[in-house]
Amino acid sequence: MAQTPPPPIGGKVSRRDFLKLMAAAGTVMTFTPFVDWGKFLPNPTGNLSERQPVELPSGEQANVKDFPVNHSEAIIYPKTKDEVLNKEAFRTWQFIRLPEELGGAKNDASAFRVYSMVCLHLWCLWKYFPDTGRKRGECPCHGSMYDPMTGKAFAGPASLQGPPSNVLPRLDVEVDKDGKVWILPPTWSPDKNGIVGYGRFLNV
Repeated sequence: MAQTPPPPIGGKVSRRDFLKLMAAAGTVMTFTPFVDWGKFLPNPTGNLSERQPVELPSGEQANVKDFPVNHSEAIIYPKTKDEVLNKEAFRTWQFIRLPEELGGAKNDASAFRVYSMVCLHLWCLWKYFPDTGRKRGECPCHGSMYDPMTGKAFAGPASLQGPPSNVLPRLDVEVDKDGKVWILPPTWSPDKNGIVGYGRFLNV
């Protein structure tokens, strides 16, 4: 009676199994750009049909009249009544008023940018640094750096990723007659506002 051969010692993979694994990985990579990642990633949800105020950590609504030039604050969007949900990284955004040389002194919506703080590399949270000679977004984990004007990675591992995974998702804002800053309803798509954790196409 024939005996079943023992399994490979030390968990070694046969050449045939290795080739099967590589073929499977190649198939996954081939179709990655065509997958609707919004169905799989934990993107923000909720009632997004109306504009929402840019609520600062102080609880006040951001106002173009007193929010400093070349300054940023972490905000939550969309904010809920559940404090546990509000702590989700995928609801955390960096609200930036650009430096003066990039138009931050203007008293309109063009002076502001709102980007997802989830780094496109391995999902650490990046931050905007306003220091002279810096003025960029930086991820503390692996050094990815982002252009505050566009949200595009220009250094570090995120910059080596292909579109749309090299440009941060963003929120569009408007400023009312009283100077208050509002977030407009987003469309979670790579072609629009982007997909948190996956990115967006930069249409320039």
